[in-house]
Amino acid sequence: MSQENKDYAIQVNDLGLTIKKDTILSDVNIKLEQGKIHGLVGRNGSGKTMLMKCICGFVKPTSGDIYVDEKKIGKDVDFPQNVGIIIETPGFIPYYSGYRNLKILANLRKKIGKEEILETMKKVGLEGAENKLVRKYSLGMRQRLGLAQAMMEKPDIYILDEPMNGLDNEGVEDMRGILKELRKEGKTILLVSHNNEDIQTLCDEIYDINHGKVTKRDKVES
Repeated sequence: MSQENKDYAIQVNDLGLTIKKDTILSDVNIKLEQGKIHGLVGRNGSGKTMLMKCICGFVKPTSGDIYVDEKKIGKDVDFPQNVGIIIETPGFIPYYSGYRNLKILANLRKKIGKEEILETMKKVGLEGAENKLVRKYSLGMRQRLGLAQAMMEKPDIYILDEPMNGLDNEGVEDMRGILKELRKEGKTILLVSHNNEDIQTLCDEIYDINHGKVTKRDKVES
């Protein structure tokens, strides 16, 4: 990437995705600046999840380029390395504890140990539930565990699909506080939420997606 693009954590250029002759994404161009929260808003079936999967390297686009942390997805790297991800409902092994699930994931890259995992579980509000089986977790607790797995290795970029799903009012406020804290730390967040208040409260920039086309709002409404 050229020098002028180094302020962007994620850059999507002329992205298109066609599956079985159906156009899922069309001419998507977005530039997500570092250290900001970027909202992605659209109805079910609008292409939000597919766009996130393309950015994460899970789905190969039909056309266009994606850069994450200055690396081209599918060329420089298959999957971005410095990204915490929640896409769709986080999947965990139900008969293992929350801590054991995170420990299994942490062992894949061996970047963190027990102390960092427990610290992250405390940060997301799961202190005291470390040894509880995930099958006994509420939906809100599973969402918190999903955020913990995204956060625990302290990535610089987050891609979060409906992280407030299943949370009560207190949980939503906790989650908003965590996301604001991550922004203060200079992290970049791509946030999908069906809740307009989440988007308006948290986001520095908002992108609307409709029938696979993305447009940037002129400004965030106050």
